[in-house]
Amino acid sequence: MALDVVDLREFYARPLGELARRILRAKLRARWPDLKGMRVAGVGYATPYLGVFRDDAERLLAFSPSQMGVSSWPFDRPNASALVDDGMWPLPDAAVDRIVAAHALETSTNAVELLREAWRCLAPGGRLIAIVPNRRGPWAQMDTTPFGHGRPYSRSQLTDLLREALFAAEGWDDALFMPPVERMLMLRSAFAFERMGAKLWSPFAGVHIVEASKQAMRAIPAKPRRRVAPSPTLRPAPAAVPAPAGR
Repeated sequence: MALDVVDLREFYARPLGELARRILRAKLRARWPDLKGMRVAGVGYATPYLGVFRDDAERLLAFSPSQMGVSSWPFDRPNASALVDDGMWPLPDAAVDRIVAAHALETSTNAVELLREAWRCLAPGGRLIAIVPNRRGPWAQMDTTPFGHGRPYSRSQLTDLLREALFAAEGWDDALFMPPVERMLMLRSAFAFERMGAKLWSPFAGVHIVEASKQAMRAIPAKPRRRVAPSPTLRPAPAAVPAPAGR
């Protein structure tokens, strides 16, 4: 099920959305502390997170799927956002160094196609971070936030999905351990929930954060050689010899 860009923008304007943005931006920055001179693209609705790389990235781009809609971003600079199809981005091969996928895989009509397009646009050695709802977490069970829409994933499902699109999972993290409840006491305790949750109930985090690297090629298993029966040896038929004259 597709999310609407208006609903996403409204969620991140609320206190709960702002809190989620702060927590996830910190996780992204911890994984990629220095992107100086790199080209970074976001896909899905990644604009709440891309700003954390503004001071060091050479270029920031934001791609929204056609079923979601798009809004102008950033607000104080020339527009860098575009509406795209999952399998067709307006970029040449190997055009970016890093990709952030948020609100993307769980709502895509074809997640493998989206990831393969990301693979095409990533430079050799490029990396991707996907923020995806955890199927066992409370955020995926409630549709009061964008993380409760679409298809949530387990770690093993995400690993298989990435492998099919020629990515290898290199690192994992989890976040959003607090319940998705917009109450002042919960909001004030959010960072304590993050610290305790990572130690005590990590399988029930709200989202998975997976960093994956672009693989050069996929190993193709060798097919067993078929045994071919030897062809029978053909011998020329004996030629007819004419009878001697007078017989």
